[in-house]
Amino acid sequence: MQFWVIQTLNSLALGGLLFMLSSGFALIFGLMRIANLTHGAMFMIGAYIGAQVLQAGYGLFVAAIVAMLSVAVLGGLIERFILRALTGNSQGQVLATLGLSFIAADACLMIWGGDPIPIAAPVMFQSPLTLFGFTFPTYRLVVLGISFIMGLALYLLMERTRLGAMIRAGVDDMQMARAVGIPASLLFTIVFSLGALLAGLGGTVGGPMLNAYPGLDADMLPLALIVVILGGVGSLIGTFIASFIIGFVYTFGIALVPDLAYVILFLPMVLVIAFRPSGLFGTVKTS
Repeated sequence: MQFWVIQTLNSLALGGLLFMLSSGFALIFGLMRIANLTHGAMFMIGAYIGAQVLQAGYGLFVAAIVAMLSVAVLGGLIERFILRALTGNSQGQVLATLGLSFIAADACLMIWGGDPIPIAAPVMFQSPLTLFGFTFPTYRLVVLGISFIMGLALYLLMERTRLGAMIRAGVDDMQMARAVGIPASLLFTIVFSLGALLAGLGGTVGGPMLNAYPGLDADMLPLALIVVILGGVGSLIGTFIASFIIGFVYTFGIALVPDLAYVILFLPMVLVIAFRPSGLFGTVKTS
């Protein structure tokens, strides 16, 4: 019974991390129609920066703030000086983000080396929690809590603020949004920076679970792509639900049938593409 409880908690914690990573990816793709292939690299950079700040003796909160701001600035610069120069060239934008992801991976390898950097959880969360006779890794509960808080904050941002209204309008119909005076260029930069910020947060918070290592970007990006396809483009609710679905499928697939884990992982995506191309909660607009 302990196995099932622990695997369920692992699934929920992974789902929370995937939501932090995928929500920004979904917003960027929903608004800008760019498959941002640097998103996994931003997650990895967030993990490395978080590890560096933690090793310097600062706490997880400071590490998360530094990583989020650093990666957000990086994302804003990429959108402003690279992607904007390729406006109207969707293929060029995708290839540019792919090239940047390789550059980021090599830069991390040059700066931090090829060995994994273990990241310890904060001392207050290192002791396991015993509840109803079961022992839980406390930090995974913290990750789950952070993901719910972040999900609530994103919901309030999207549904209760003027910025959120502009983002939703841009996702629904960018041409109409431009016509009513929404500054599309500024909105693109803000959303790209927000997506990068969320990826940086996920990398830092996920560090004690995953560690920082070369190839972390390549491990996480496919999962984010699956989540966005499954949940639906531009749908935060869809991304939230799909993140936990994939978290469960991936964790239990690895634990129970490791030889077929990736078959089981990609099967939900294939079925969604075949029967509901817009995703479980999304509506695709090509205008």
